[in-house]
Amino acid sequence: MTADDRFRVTYRIAAVAEAEARERARGIALEQTVEIPDDVVPDGFIRDEIVGRVEHLGPDGTGAFEAVISYSPDSAGREVVQFVNVVFGNSSIQSGIRVTGIDTGPEITRRIPGARFGIAGLRRMTSRAQGGLIAPVIKPQGSTPAGLARIAARCVEGGADIIKEDHGLADQPMAPFEDRLRAVADAVGDANARSGGSALYIANVTGGGGDPIAQAHRAKELGATGVLVMPGLLGFQTVQALAEDPGFGLPIMTHPSFTGAFVLSPDFGIAHGLMYGTLQRIAGSDISVFPNVGGRFGFSEAECRSIAAACRAADGPGVPIMPSPGGGMSVERAGEMAAMYGQDVVYLIGGSLLRHGERIGEAVGAMRRALDAVEA
Repeated sequence: MTADDRFRVTYRIAAVAEAEARERARGIALEQTVEIPDDVVPDGFIRDEIVGRVEHLGPDGTGAFEAVISYSPDSAGREVVQFVNVVFGNSSIQSGIRVTGIDTGPEITRRIPGARFGIAGLRRMTSRAQGGLIAPVIKPQGSTPAGLARIAARCVEGGADIIKEDHGLADQPMAPFEDRLRAVADAVGDANARSGGSALYIANVTGGGGDPIAQAHRAKELGATGVLVMPGLLGFQTVQALAEDPGFGLPIMTHPSFTGAFVLSPDFGIAHGLMYGTLQRIAGSDISVFPNVGGRFGFSEAECRSIAAACRAADGPGVPIMPSPGGGMSVERAGEMAAMYGQDVVYLIGGSLLRHGERIGEAVGAMRRALDAVEA
C-alpha cells in the first residue's frame, strides 16, 4: 500500500508553542491508532504503517496550530464506525483538539462506498428533475396515526416531494410504530395516485426491539419508501449497514439529534461541514438534515454553507448527497433559502406548516411556487 492510499485528517490543536503542538500531534497519531507509548511501539509494519504519521504542522493563523496526520486504511478496514474511531476516537475526549478536515483517499473511498442513491437517485425517485425538494415533517408527537396520515395526504396533494416523519415519533402508545406506518404509507400512496405525484415516505427508525436494521426492513414492508436514522444515537454503522444491504434498497435520511456537542465549540469537536456533510456521506446517508441559519439553533450562514458544500462536493467520498436544512424554515423564507442553497437541496418544513391547518396543502403549493420563481 502506498502513501497515496492513506487517509488524512486535519486537526486544530491548541498549544502555546510549536514544540507543544508537535508533541500533542504525535500524541494524537499514537492515540488514534496503537494507543501505546512510542517507546513500546513494535518496529516494522506497526511502526511504519499503522501508527499515524504527522505530515504537516504549523500555525493556523488563529493562535492555534494545524496538524495533518495520515493513517493506514487498514486501521479502519471496511467499517465506517472504525474509520470514525480512528479519525477522532480517544482524542475527542481531550481538550483543545478539533477536526477541521478529512481526506478519505482512494482506498477508503473504494472500501466504504457511501450513499446508494445520492442526489441523482433521489431526483429519479421523486420525479423532480430540477429545483429544491420540499419535505413537510409530519408531527407533533402525541398525534394519532389517522391524524398524521391526514397531514401527509394533504401535503402530497399540495406537491410535496418527501413526507418525513418527525424524529420524535417512535413506538409510542399514541401512535404505535406499525399502526402509524400503515396509516401514513396508505395515505401517501393514495394521495400520490390521486395527484400523479411520486412523493417518498421517510419513516423514523429508532431501533424498537433492539434491532434498527430489522425495524428498517419492517418499515419497508409496511410501505415506507425511505427511512430516517439518527446516527448520534443509533451509530454510523446502522447507516452503513442499511446503505450496503442489497435487500433494503431505500434512501436514508440522517438526523442530527444528539450530535450538537460535537460542533458547537470552535476549540474542540468536529467542524460543521465534516459532521453533517463528509461523515454522513461516508456512512451512506442520501439526505443529511442540519439546523438552518436563522432558526432556533444558532448555526451561522457560513456554517450552513459549509455543510451544503460538503454534502454536494464532486470530490467528496461517494456520490454527492442532498443537504437538508430545517428548523425555522417557512414558506415566507423559501425564496431566500433557494437563493442561498441553490437547487440540490431538501427543504424541511414542519411547525410553521401546521399553522395552515386544513389548508396545509395550499401552503406546500405556495412554497413550490416560491422556490420555482427563484430557481427558474
